[in-house]
Amino acid sequence: MTDKAFTPALGYHVLTPLYDLAIAGLTRERVWRTALVEAAALKPGVRVLDVGCGTGSLLRRLQERYPDALLTGLDPDPAVLAKARRKVRAHETPPQFHQGFLTAGYLKAHGPFDVIVSSLVLHQVPLATKQALLTLMRQGIAAQGRLIIADYGWQRTAMMRFAFRNTVQRLDGRTDTQPNADGVLPALLSDAGWADVQEIRVIPTWTGSISLYTGTAAS
Repeated sequence: MTDKAFTPALGYHVLTPLYDLAIAGLTRERVWRTALVEAAALKPGVRVLDVGCGTGSLLRRLQERYPDALLTGLDPDPAVLAKARRKVRAHETPPQFHQGFLTAGYLKAHGPFDVIVSSLVLHQVPLATKQALLTLMRQGIAAQGRLIIADYGWQRTAMMRFAFRNTVQRLDGRTDTQPNADGVLPALLSDAGWADVQEIRVIPTWTGSISLYTGTAAS
């Protein structure tokens, strides 16, 4: 997400058309997306950036729940952005979509944002890129801003480790995904300058457990 290479949805471009169906059927999407949307608690007029917005499922839910928020989606994959634009076309004030990577230049041109969200992105990228993304998010947040992440985190039980290993890691590989399974995200968030880091929800799924993490801009 910070350079020219990216892992496509479901790990392979040929599988990208199946992404929405797979996420809905295997990850208890309704549960964790609803939890993220409720945790966002967006006020009218706040600027929100969805990093790695994919096919726009989260932005659509945010817009339905908070129609007066100013939503932006960022993703490097034109195929998923085309789907995202179709999903929100019927709304009066659709989110803005930008194709590209999260960079300092992007944040200078479009930030700062009051709330940054991201879902199922960090587990796909190398450890150094996880840290770089979280640091960039911190740099792009406004005073008193907040971060909410939904992603695979610490796989606490043998069942969740088995599920994660035989689904996510088979598609996305072990090297990039294992740090998430080992519980690295809270420490990375703190190292990137986020304050009040919390894991507010752990949701077991057929593909491993998905955690919701929050952080705030340090005072």
